[in-house]
Amino acid sequence: MELQDLNVVVIGAGVGGLAAGALLARKGAMVTVLEAQDYPGGCAATFAREGYRFDAGATIGCGFHNGGPMDILGKELGIQWPVSQEAVAWQYRHNSIHLDLPPQRLGILERFPRSAPFWKEQADLAKLLWHLAEGGLSWPAKGARDLARLARKGIAGLPGSAHLLSFSKKTVHEWLASHGLDSDPDFVRFIDAQLLVSVQTTSKYANAINAAIALDLPLSGSYRVKGGIGTVSELLAAAIEENGGAVLYRKKVIRIDSVRRQVFGLETSDGSALAADFVLANLPPESLSLLTGQENKPEVVMSESPQWSAFVLYLGMDPALFSALPTHHVQIIGASGELAEGNSIFVSFSPGDETNRAPEGLCAVTISTHTRPEQWFQAKEKGSAVYLELKSAYTARVLNVLSEQFPEARESIRSITAATPVTWERYTGRFQGLVGGYPQTSLFKVRGPATSFDNLFLVGDSIFPGQSLPGVVTGARRAIELLLQRNNKTGREQQ
Repeated sequence: MELQDLNVVVIGAGVGGLAAGALLARKGAMVTVLEAQDYPGGCAATFAREGYRFDAGATIGCGFHNGGPMDILGKELGIQWPVSQEAVAWQYRHNSIHLDLPPQRLGILERFPRSAPFWKEQADLAKLLWHLAEGGLSWPAKGARDLARLARKGIAGLPGSAHLLSFSKKTVHEWLASHGLDSDPDFVRFIDAQLLVSVQTTSKYANAINAAIALDLPLSGSYRVKGGIGTVSELLAAAIEENGGAVLYRKKVIRIDSVRRQVFGLETSDGSALAADFVLANLPPESLSLLTGQENKPEVVMSESPQWSAFVLYLGMDPALFSALPTHHVQIIGASGELAEGNSIFVSFSPGDETNRAPEGLCAVTISTHTRPEQWFQAKEKGSAVYLELKSAYTARVLNVLSEQFPEARESIRSITAATPVTWERYTGRFQGLVGGYPQTSLFKVRGPATSFDNLFLVGDSIFPGQSLPGVVTGARRAIELLLQRNNKTGREQQ
């Protein structure tokens, strides 16, 4: 089947789905995106509420550097991203330790001088990984063609590629130990905090290769996206429409119809039915399984590692509280040093010159912390009083951590709204409000786009290489690669 005759339906207007849809529409496919909400972006949306425009979650603008995944995507689609590089990606704070994360590591090396060999090794690995990811990454491999492509890229990267293999089964903790850094609790806590927000687990479990590129993001550059992170999705949606596709809002998919290994259509909550040659699902596997009725299929159950959801506060605040910061993002670890469940928070606030983001004299603030989802749904089942009590306790916990570093925080708040995993499930359609993708514990146990259906593929943060703008765009390219391979195979079979 020629691309111009290909009918592709994308479920969900997250960045991964929109990127895949825009690239396919650019190639000539007929693309229709179905989004349950009335705005695009999913977990990386910017939404309006009571005069504010809040970023939905703790999303950093990255991958826009020259030759980066977002830069390449923009050039392919003719998008001029409205971005400007931040001098500091974010600031890390724990008790008296305040570390800026700029495109150099001078502050980190000054505070942790023994870490220099580790960072040199990380930079070398990241450089090779960025090279391997150019134009997409055929991983996990699904046959001789993928292995050959990886081999060609690997040979081009020698001798670094051979060095890369030695890290393929190593944890970050083992990597730190090889440099004698595992006995420095402050450095381990700093690394763990970065890994928790990027690869969804800590050094004891995180794979070294996944971590190498995740730790590189501040160096490759953090970018402020004008209008909020949701602008990325808005521009991708516009690119789909400019290339003859459609992005339909308030279209919640409730069922995927199939025969054996072939999907042939979808049904939405408003009674609509759409035919499809291929479907791209911008959903976690658990949510997809509810639509296909394939709950017991190994291809669509989640990994054994537990996943995170998020508890998020959306605050209207006096921007004077953050006036001394060299960035619009700050990561705070509470005094006890524990991570997640309210004791480690990521704070983002809107720039003062973006007057459309907040009422005059105020700023829009998003504060996120990791939380396991089960307790929230259990509390909801016990009744609104129990659920609201839990929400109130988490709100106080997060504000306590913020106040440790910014003592006048509570006095600076003008409005406050809390979102729990229950909220995330309702607004994103993600089972139990799961966000951030899978914990990246092994390079050999990652999920690719393929499912148990020949013409249905996953996109988004649940597939390799996981979350972040460059991560989901790289995953989207892999999904397109498999889709086109399958389409070509089907065409040959029909001849």
